[in-house]
Amino acid sequence: MRKRVSSSLRPCLNLSLRPISRPFSAAHLQASTPDPAPRNPTHDYKKRVSKLAEHRPIVDCYPRLPSAYARPEEIRDFAKFEHNWKGLKPSETHAGDRYTLSGRVVSVRSAGSKLVFLDLARDGQTLQALCNLNTISEKSQTDADITKPFKSFAKIVRKGDWYSVDGLAHRSPHGELSILATEVPTLLSPSLHQVPDVLEDAETRARQRHVDMLVNKEAVQTLLVRSEVERALNTFLAQDGFVKVQTPLLTAGAGGAVARPFETEATELQGERLNLRIAPELWLKRLLVGGMDRVYEVGPAFRNEGVDATHNPEFAICEFYAAFANLEWLMEKTESLLQYIMTQITTLEATGRLSVLNLPNKDLFSQTSFQRLDFIPTLERELGQQLPSLNPNTNPDCSNQLLAIFEQKAIPLPARPTLPRLLDALSSHYLEPLCIFPTFITNHPAVLSPLSKHFVHPTSSSSTDHLVAARAELFINSIEYANMYEEENSPFEQRRKFEQQLEFQRKDGEGDGREGVDENYLSTLEWGLPPTGGWGCGVDRLVMLMSGRQRISDVLAFGSLRNVVGLGQ
Repeated sequence: MRKRVSSSLRPCLNLSLRPISRPFSAAHLQASTPDPAPRNPTHDYKKRVSKLAEHRPIVDCYPRLPSAYARPEEIRDFAKFEHNWKGLKPSETHAGDRYTLSGRVVSVRSAGSKLVFLDLARDGQTLQALCNLNTISEKSQTDADITKPFKSFAKIVRKGDWYSVDGLAHRSPHGELSILATEVPTLLSPSLHQVPDVLEDAETRARQRHVDMLVNKEAVQTLLVRSEVERALNTFLAQDGFVKVQTPLLTAGAGGAVARPFETEATELQGERLNLRIAPELWLKRLLVGGMDRVYEVGPAFRNEGVDATHNPEFAICEFYAAFANLEWLMEKTESLLQYIMTQITTLEATGRLSVLNLPNKDLFSQTSFQRLDFIPTLERELGQQLPSLNPNTNPDCSNQLLAIFEQKAIPLPARPTLPRLLDALSSHYLEPLCIFPTFITNHPAVLSPLSKHFVHPTSSSSTDHLVAARAELFINSIEYANMYEEENSPFEQRRKFEQQLEFQRKDGEGDGREGVDENYLSTLEWGLPPTGGWGCGVDRLVMLMSGRQRISDVLAFGSLRNVVGLGQ
């Protein structure tokens, strides 16, 4: 059986892991390795600025762009340009239309004092510019002598600069499509620092994300995958009749999930405690009460909890709610959605824009139906024994009975072992490791799902009336990716479940006694919520899955909260 994922992600929880110290080796290395020469980080910067100033006023290094009507046609899609000129033969130049090629210099090569080759990159694509002094002198549309400007250009151009080149479509003798410059290239914005060829130091990559993106293509290409995932979510749901909405981020309460919120206050509401939302759920269901049929939101959520490989306090979430949808419909919709997203990612890969990304999960959703595991029967099978009744209303001693199973099986106890925590620990220990391929875990014990419909499990006997939730969670590689259930729409049952949830939170040490029951939401339910199916997914984890990245910081534009805080210091 595969090891539980969280043990490797949170080694601090594994008491068998201890730091290894090798003082002799460390002392030996310190004694035998010479101290590196101190490097002045401003040295290259000052030299670069000084060199630029020798050739032109610094203010002229950052020109405004000319009017679009005053310059040749701009090349924006390099692949399309390549396709349009695929018939151009080696050493052939098309003497008709002139083009403007703008991009960042990723390579500079000189062949004598009169010939410079530039590789210009833009939006993940690269095109060569061939800058020949003789050709420019012959074809330039300016009357001035261009020898001095060309030599100045050849001396100051370097990797990292932004340049614009006007010229003609040309294919080199080696068959590479290029722009043959007809004017001296124009410096648009110089790089005042030397762009490194390799950047592997994790701290530098995190603190200078923009430099990381210049050097490591996978950083940019991962963001392309993220954009495609979000576009696919929007397209799929819109085509299915869902309306995209935006709900509040700042709220007086933080309902919708069990988590510690971030607290703040507004200057206009002195004394009012505000929270950053932990989920948009309760807001979205209010919209269904108001008459909307299908709604969804893709946006940020905040949970004041830990940072690890798959968790960040600020994250993106997608939630949708559909009137008259049941659990079976939600699971089928999940299968279709993930298959659609992966199809869009493989289509993007076919364009060549994901050239350095390894996409290991392309065949993960080839099966039309995912595996399903019923929570209680599967857990009983793995334990090799029957569980006690998990209905705390009829069996108030169920927590102690589960504790006995933990002791009997030598299962590590969770901190503050309330009934929900015990059941969650059993799921993590026995069920989640079974979910390597896409798997739905269904019919969770009711105490784990206070916002869902509850029912007595069909396999229950008179002695084990297991109260379960009409809920499913999708796991892949033992990691949760989506959560869905039939929403509780009775204000009477919802009040009882809220009160039970608060009681567990007080025992758990998570509640402070101030939250109370969400009376506003309960009063909303009194107006009638239709039978509703709800679905939620962490967008960041979904991008990790689709891109093959192992850390949540890799799929966030500026990394995890630790990285973001480091950027501000």
